[in-house]
Amino acid sequence: MLRVIGKELKNHAPHTALGVVSGIIAMFLFYRLPHRIAFNVFYTLHPLHVVFSAMATASLYKLHRQRERCNIWMLYLIGYTGVIVIATISDSVIPYLGEILLDLPNRGIHIGFIEKWYLINPLALLGVTIAYFKTQSKHPHTIHVLLSTLASLFHIIMALGGKIDFVSSIVIAIFLFLAVWIPACGSDIVYPLLFVKE
Repeated sequence: MLRVIGKELKNHAPHTALGVVSGIIAMFLFYRLPHRIAFNVFYTLHPLHVVFSAMATASLYKLHRQRERCNIWMLYLIGYTGVIVIATISDSVIPYLGEILLDLPNRGIHIGFIEKWYLINPLALLGVTIAYFKTQSKHPHTIHVLLSTLASLFHIIMALGGKIDFVSSIVIAIFLFLAVWIPACGSDIVYPLLFVKE
């Protein structure tokens, strides 16, 4: 299992790096956005990320349970918990740690499933429902990685206060990579496979 996980993380690293490059370009285009607009963009991207991540996580679990009967309650439990915990780490917790390290002026942690519970939680369940009826993991994962990169970025843009320098951009790039690579692969690949026997 560890070998499979390591291989998947290695295979996804180049895609994540490409996502981070696009995120850095977006950062230099949008870093002057006012806090309120960046907040609204974050709460557009984060919910979309939740839907696609839930689709990918639940789909992978269902695909690997094809030989056995897929328990719908387990599908919802795995799809929901995988996305809520890991999308929060990816979009909010890791960017917030970067904001603390850089001592950004408007830093703050935004936990979507608590702060906007009425939006995030139903969307996570919607993603699992879509996966139940239309099972696929490749396209939702690709979209999920892009949305995760941008959501993490706009979390940081909220904290920037309209200023950025070279060192900050390097640190942000590192945190964007970490925020997407490990959590995205963790929720979409590693977490659902922990519940599959073969």
